[in-house]
Amino acid sequence: MFSQALSTIKTGWLLLRSVAVISSSVATIVSTVLPLYLYFPISGNQLMITFTLLIIGAFIIHGGLTHLLNDYIDDQSGTDAHSPAILSGGSRVIQTGLMSSQMMWRVGKGLIILLLMTTAALAVFEFYKLSILLAIGLWGAISYSLPPLRLSYRPFVGEWFATFPSVLFLGLAGAWLTFDTLPEWAVQNAAINAIFCIAWVMVHHIPDREADQQAHPIKQTSVVWAANKFGPAFSRLPALFYFAITGLCAFWLGMERIWAAFGMVVIVAIAIRFIVKMDVNDPQQVSNYEKIILVLAMINAVWLGIFI
Repeated sequence: MFSQALSTIKTGWLLLRSVAVISSSVATIVSTVLPLYLYFPISGNQLMITFTLLIIGAFIIHGGLTHLLNDYIDDQSGTDAHSPAILSGGSRVIQTGLMSSQMMWRVGKGLIILLLMTTAALAVFEFYKLSILLAIGLWGAISYSLPPLRLSYRPFVGEWFATFPSVLFLGLAGAWLTFDTLPEWAVQNAAINAIFCIAWVMVHHIPDREADQQAHPIKQTSVVWAANKFGPAFSRLPALFYFAITGLCAFWLGMERIWAAFGMVVIVAIAIRFIVKMDVNDPQQVSNYEKIILVLAMINAVWLGIFI
């Protein structure tokens, strides 16, 4: 029984893929909640309740459900079987025998039902904001992986219609739950962090581009599309494109947030430098650079949170 319990804990931990969740979901939450703590007369208890609630939701939906469904679908299509599996290629719990594909699907379906019931209950008891946030998180997890939409298998569509709204509204949540209206700095922080998240996800997909092309159906991510259209060296193009958009957001921040803009541009420039110099045919090097970019994502989120 003890051994089984350890195996269950290990499986759950691998499924969560906490590094990815912290670099995206937790980072964007901090980017909004930190200014509330630093600059607004809000009680510590209220902030802690809001922060804890959002962190739990992020790990359940972005860490648990999203990865359950993505791992299941990628196992069914066969892409994870061909992945170099350093940082990419799923949690590997199916491939290592810790969890069967059928069990993963049963757990995923059960979690979807539970979260749908929770969303409905929140609406019935007039917790409308929480209900909307949960519904958007569910949409992101389900539409990203499950047929018939399976947006992660379509170039550009997956990141804009599943990943972006999910991370965006998680970033907005702290301020939205606290204020009657959303301050502009909260919208800016949430949007910039969401685009930064998409950018590093594009780096994450580079080592898997050949495996994704062997999937049935083909997992045609934006990276696969760029490599097929322009050649393997251009598999870095989507990441560069999204980081360029992130950098251009400095004009949106303007002189009112000059220090936020300056720091963000420096961080984006460092990320672009790593992407330009990486050997896209070396999965280990790409993964090493991805780790650095994940750290940059967290630094950027905190920086934006400090300078509002």
